[in-house]
Amino acid sequence: MDALTLVAFTVAYAIAVLVPGPGVAALVARALGGGFRAAFPMVLGILVGDLIYLVFAVFGLAAIAHYFNAVFIVVRFAGAAYLLYIAWKFWSAKPGAEQIGPKADRTPFTTFLAGLSLTMGNPKTIVFYLALLPTVVPLDRITPLAFAELTGIVTVVLLIIGCGYAFLASRAREFFKSPKALGRLNKTAGVMMATAAGFVVAR
Repeated sequence: MDALTLVAFTVAYAIAVLVPGPGVAALVARALGGGFRAAFPMVLGILVGDLIYLVFAVFGLAAIAHYFNAVFIVVRFAGAAYLLYIAWKFWSAKPGAEQIGPKADRTPFTTFLAGLSLTMGNPKTIVFYLALLPTVVPLDRITPLAFAELTGIVTVVLLIIGCGYAFLASRAREFFKSPKALGRLNKTAGVMMATAAGFVVAR
């Protein structure tokens, strides 16, 4: 694929990822609650979701996505319900000085699934890949090399920006050391999770 198209796609995709949405809100909340390591599986889940939509767009599966719209609705509401559950756990947590947020009942895999389901039901992601992407990339002339290039761009850009959000949020939590401050931080994370769930359902 020519360099100009790749640059245009990179810029458009970076802007789409940078703009805060349900995914960013959930990611920041997870990093505030459990730190960078706890949030990283969510970054990977969001990445896998983006790559799935990239495959849909490149290989002309938008029509299939349309016919399986009911499945995406179920995924969207399941993801929102899980985010609300996490929000409640944050809100009701009783933190001590040694930890921030409820960690014991969430494995990296469940956090990964939360990121994946959130992305699969995120209207912003759907619009980018199935509506905006074809205006930037000539999908009718995609070669295996071009697909590999797009996949590489999506992977690198999302990891950089997603990890950047998670890192900044995890660093912010270091400023909260007292149990009272940690309690407020957990409630903030809970509100952000609930807000992200509301966006997923409402849109």
